[in-house]
Amino acid sequence: MKKLILSILLSIYTCVSFAASSPQKLTVILDWFPNPDHAPLIIAKQQGYFKDQGLDVELIGPADPNDAPKLVSAGKADIGITYEPEYMQQVDAGLPLIRMGTLIDKPLNTLVALQGNDIKSIADLKGKRIGSSSGGLSSIMLKVMLTQAGLNEKDVEIIDVRYNLSQALLSHKVDAVTGIMRNFEVPMIESHDQKVVTFFPEDHGIPNYSELVFIAHTDAIHDKRFPRFLMAVKKAVRYLDEHPQQTWDAYAKQYPESNNQVNREAWFATMPYFAEDPASFDHKEWQQFAEFMQKNGMIKKVQPASRYGVILR
Repeated sequence: MKKLILSILLSIYTCVSFAASSPQKLTVILDWFPNPDHAPLIIAKQQGYFKDQGLDVELIGPADPNDAPKLVSAGKADIGITYEPEYMQQVDAGLPLIRMGTLIDKPLNTLVALQGNDIKSIADLKGKRIGSSSGGLSSIMLKVMLTQAGLNEKDVEIIDVRYNLSQALLSHKVDAVTGIMRNFEVPMIESHDQKVVTFFPEDHGIPNYSELVFIAHTDAIHDKRFPRFLMAVKKAVRYLDEHPQQTWDAYAKQYPESNNQVNREAWFATMPYFAEDPASFDHKEWQQFAEFMQKNGMIKKVQPASRYGVILR
């Protein structure tokens, strides 16, 4: 009991100490413009959780989705947000990056078909048309998922629809699409009065991986601002879980251009995917996914898990 009281008093003292001093600037380069994927960061600013940790966090939307790793590698940003598969390729290429936290700890990528086409399992895709963006992880995932269902790429017709995945499905140019984001495009498709069947890669032969991670320069990994940043994000995730509607209302007010049905549904659909403890790091899971990446020719070498990420407390 005494230890608990001392811990609470220490937390209060720490917050008061931070509040009494000038907040330290921290720049975060997003992977895209602010959207429901970034809810914990937005809420942490709105609720003052970063400020409580003595931080003045600036969230910056990139000119290009690939900016975050480049800017962090060049020392022009403190933290960046990127995707675990791409991050592993960046490490493979020798960029001085390290994963210092996790935002979304599960995949959002999914294989989607419209209901009513007699597609209830992946095996039912035999002889069907599947829309895909050319190359990349989505194509590898599709191949593996088909193989697990006893099919191969010759059993289906793969059509390159580039970036028009949702439209290709809605216009019935294809029977299914791969590379769809389950929290955004699925609600968007369903907003057109269409019901879908979803097949999650982590349930069909693909090792689990984190959709979005926080990265920093390897030289800055002992930056004392980082554990405080993650502590504020963790508190925001908990607040989101407890106040889903209230946080959506606050987000919609701050970003009125995003106040629409698709973003609203994406807000609630994304909540189960945020890492409850952004600082945690599953060495075994990361090692397994790195081995998957190497096996499928996406990286040359599997690094020790400690090269991919660290745990900051």
